[in-house]
Amino acid sequence: MAPELPTTIAGEPVLLLGARALYWPARKALLIADLHLGKADVFRRAGIGLPSGGTGDDLLRLSVLLNQHAVASLWILGDVLHGVAHRSAWYRQWQGWRELHADVEIGALTGNHDRALPKADLGITLLGERLEAGPFLLRHDPEPHPSLHVLCGHIHPLAKLPGMQRRWPAFWLRERLSVLPAWSRFTAGVAPVLAPGEQLVACVEDHAIALPARSA
Repeated sequence: MAPELPTTIAGEPVLLLGARALYWPARKALLIADLHLGKADVFRRAGIGLPSGGTGDDLLRLSVLLNQHAVASLWILGDVLHGVAHRSAWYRQWQGWRELHADVEIGALTGNHDRALPKADLGITLLGERLEAGPFLLRHDPEPHPSLHVLCGHIHPLAKLPGMQRRWPAFWLRERLSVLPAWSRFTAGVAPVLAPGEQLVACVEDHAIALPARSA
């Protein structure tokens, strides 16, 4: 097992990171999906008791990757937030983290949970629903494009390794469309049914494990 899996997508060398992110060396860009800031706060305000600390853990993991790779830009493929952006503990954690990484340009695509994002004051650039970057189209929903390779999130793909009951976050590599795993650890997900030629790369304890592509 290794912490990263070098591969080529749409002719571009990239690294699939077992920590649930994609690194594009040519652009010095780190891509993640489904950050879901404030999700636990939303649940607690609804009367569902949950432990604190999830946001701090997610941001610490992100800092580790920013320190390990030459990152000029961080692109979040939607669902930056989970709901209304109350100024609670997660927001203060984000503000401190953003100051720590003020030299990194952060852009976010709009996800289905991001209605409050324009007023959230997170110190990031709002990129709208889609962004073309080289051979890629960045967006949140997994909708194909006729000529560009789509990089997206939303689904939270999961993979099951042989002999193990637990399912792990995974990259779902498809024809002209790749779905990134959810960055937040406080998320559910789905185990996709693969079409011929499609492949999952499981993220197992910060290691990237390529599973066999489905045969025809």
